[in-house]
Amino acid sequence: MSSADPIRVRFAPSPTGYLHVGGARTALFNWLFARRNDGQFIIRIEDTDIDRNIPGAEEKLLADLRWLGLQWDEGPDVGGDRGPYRQSERRALYDEAADRLLKSGHAYYAFDTAEELNAKRKDAETRGTVFKYQRPKKLPTAADADRAREQGKPVVVRFKVPDEAITIHDEILGDVSFAAGELEDLVIVKSNGWPTYHFAVVVDDEHMRISHVLRAQEHLMNTPKHVFIMRALGYRVPKFAHMPLVFNIDGTKMSKRDKHKVVRASVKDLMKKAKWTVNDLSRAVGCSVESAERWLDKVDGEFDASQLSAAAMTTGAIIPEIDVHDFRAAGYLPEAVLNFLALIGWSPGGDREIMSLEEMRGLFSIDRINKTPGRFDRDKLLSINTTYVGAASPERLRAAYRDYAAVAGTPLSGLDDATLDHALKLCKGFRTFRDVDAKVGPLFLPDDIVMFDADAVAKVMEKKGGYGILEKLTPVLTGLADWTPAAIDGALKAFCEANGVKLNDVAQPLRIAITGRTVSPAIGESLALLGKPRTMVRIQQCLARRAA
Repeated sequence: MSSADPIRVRFAPSPTGYLHVGGARTALFNWLFARRNDGQFIIRIEDTDIDRNIPGAEEKLLADLRWLGLQWDEGPDVGGDRGPYRQSERRALYDEAADRLLKSGHAYYAFDTAEELNAKRKDAETRGTVFKYQRPKKLPTAADADRAREQGKPVVVRFKVPDEAITIHDEILGDVSFAAGELEDLVIVKSNGWPTYHFAVVVDDEHMRISHVLRAQEHLMNTPKHVFIMRALGYRVPKFAHMPLVFNIDGTKMSKRDKHKVVRASVKDLMKKAKWTVNDLSRAVGCSVESAERWLDKVDGEFDASQLSAAAMTTGAIIPEIDVHDFRAAGYLPEAVLNFLALIGWSPGGDREIMSLEEMRGLFSIDRINKTPGRFDRDKLLSINTTYVGAASPERLRAAYRDYAAVAGTPLSGLDDATLDHALKLCKGFRTFRDVDAKVGPLFLPDDIVMFDADAVAKVMEKKGGYGILEKLTPVLTGLADWTPAAIDGALKAFCEANGVKLNDVAQPLRIAITGRTVSPAIGESLALLGKPRTMVRIQQCLARRAA
């Protein structure tokens, strides 16, 4: 590939769900590299694995990228000169390339059954060797393939991997060598006629004139296969840069299975304590008992995202954020998430950490990408998000909160701009929008669904005389005409002085009465935000609990 060729990079997700944070970082690095070098950033949807495709997943992936602020120059929704941008619409290109390889002798038909291949694998295992597909001495002809199809056998096309060593130059890792004989003849066209990933990606990168392939290190072992196919087809070889993987803070690989693992542990803990049964689980998530049992037996696919969320909500489990959508629904700012992702495996130089997307664009270079895996430090992300929240304008916070509310659903969803701005201001210093919901959300719930914390009621209302305080305070608040934070605070101060009690002895019973918990903004602000009529209703509801 000539150094004069224009910079063109691609991010090519499969439509199998929301965008994983590791994929988001790959997209970000590709975007930064393209923008830093006046290049083009392309989105390609790799959807040839029909059985794994999920309806609506493409839209979710693109929505996640837009939320992060990463815009693309070419893609399935914006078009471009090198489309189509879905692999499912590029079949003719793959068929033509496969035909060329067959005619040139670089590929051949094969029709081993699954049973035959499994038997060969077991035989290799018995002999203590690694299974490697053995190329037949006499390659099947097209006529042989036709007869095999008529007999109901699965006919695939395999690429003849050259029996030679190969060295791949990687822009991050340097030269990486692979010895002769390490690779077996790989399948490039499946029995259903569709290309495998290894084949489609090579054909697409050539036809889309991709100059640089920036992807995760887990694809490094695939690269010699791809280069051999490129050579056989007479294609250019793009430059490769394999980026370090993203691990959890404990060194384990971040996986969507982590979500199921956490919730499953919570469910099993309840069952162990005889507080829950498999029937309770099936009712909670709306599935059959058999499906619930399979999920408990680690079949993650039995529960979709909504069912998993229902199980978590019922058991009190906190689902770890793995996908970009998780962080959006958890109330993070996209600019903070992007900033954090950029720091996983890349250094801008010095001790700098807080950067806008435009600043990252000006600083980015491949030679500053690390070779070793990066760690997903959630505490650090939370710290970065808190910094961004503190620096954001009221208008930015309002817009970001409304986006969060649209995907998460919160008690503050229907507030007008002025009230929402005020509520956010009362929560100054919050870390994520979930903190806002926790602090002021109960004030905007219907009065009859306030959930009372049993421990708070027992400690404050029963042991410390909170009910008695509320009874004495009721006529004071009823007679208060000026229902403003200052007036409420003044009335409470006068009450404390007249009754020889501390403000906290009055504020905490009030908080429990209006929110069910001991956490809210300053008590005068909380009562003013709730309004006098609803405050009095909630106080009476709380007092009725003692009578009951």
